[in-house]
Amino acid sequence: MIPDKNFWKDRYKKKLTGWDVGYASPPIVNYCNQLSNNDIKILIPGCGNAYEAEYLFKKGFKNIYILDIVEEVLRSFKERIPEFPSENLICEDFFKYNNSFDLILEQTFFCALPIELRKDYVLKSSSLLNPKGKLAGVLFSSEFKQNGPPFGGSKKEYELIFSKHYTIKTLENCYNSIDPRMGNELFFIFEKPL
Repeated sequence: MIPDKNFWKDRYKKKLTGWDVGYASPPIVNYCNQLSNNDIKILIPGCGNAYEAEYLFKKGFKNIYILDIVEEVLRSFKERIPEFPSENLICEDFFKYNNSFDLILEQTFFCALPIELRKDYVLKSSSLLNPKGKLAGVLFSSEFKQNGPPFGGSKKEYELIFSKHYTIKTLENCYNSIDPRMGNELFFIFEKPL
């Protein structure tokens, strides 16, 4: 089964949101603190409560787009950050969305997708990036016993599927994961070739 809009709406309604830590993910915050150009165009797909977007917006990044299929989370984000541009809130299926970006931030969206959609994710994310654009964030580095989401994976698997469309700049164990995920996350930076 591929989780759809109703599946995710139900998860939010029942507060079954274990992926949501209530603030921006430390590995992504650390990466964002190293970004020097506040004008780059950024997409956060499957954004949920979009704490990373809030963090970047408050740091002066104004060209951020957040995308989710659940309208309620986008509405909630707008209530929390009313000055965030409404036109940058995208309620759409990631795989049907078209635009171009310099950076896509990955935080728990990839692991929410069934494994059979991973190759599609790699192709779609690459198609949304400008040449030399980057896909960066965190991926799980463990398998899960339960039937997901979330769905786990391994460094070797990620190298295999992403290297067909990206140059792997960084793919290493996270040193700054939150405690419950320590030892189970990889931080990555993948770059789209020219």
